[in-house]
Amino acid sequence: MNVFGMAQLGASTVIFLLAATAAKQWALAPSLGKIVITLALYTLGNLIMLKLIRDFGMSISLSLSAVIQLVAVNVVALAFFGERLTPIQTVGVGLAIIAVALVTLGPYLQGR
Repeated sequence: MNVFGMAQLGASTVIFLLAATAAKQWALAPSLGKIVITLALYTLGNLIMLKLIRDFGMSISLSLSAVIQLVAVNVVALAFFGERLTPIQTVGVGLAIIAVALVTLGPYLQGR
């Protein structure tokens, strides 16, 4: 993945993070405006992901996006919304990060 692809991945992550935050806000106090914003943000994020999938492949694009979003969403949920993970959930998040890292980096670590 080149620098432009990483920038697109970063942009989609920020958009998905905003969408998740908007979804949480909607869950706390539902309104039509919040759901429209949430759906618009998720749509924009997915449009960027479609471009990444076309340019870099589905496995790399979605794997990288998944692990970055997993970490980012947990940081927001824990830091800003006061949510907590149980010890088992924390281990699960850690294992998910390791799993996606291995799937994503595996071919490069083995020399392709």
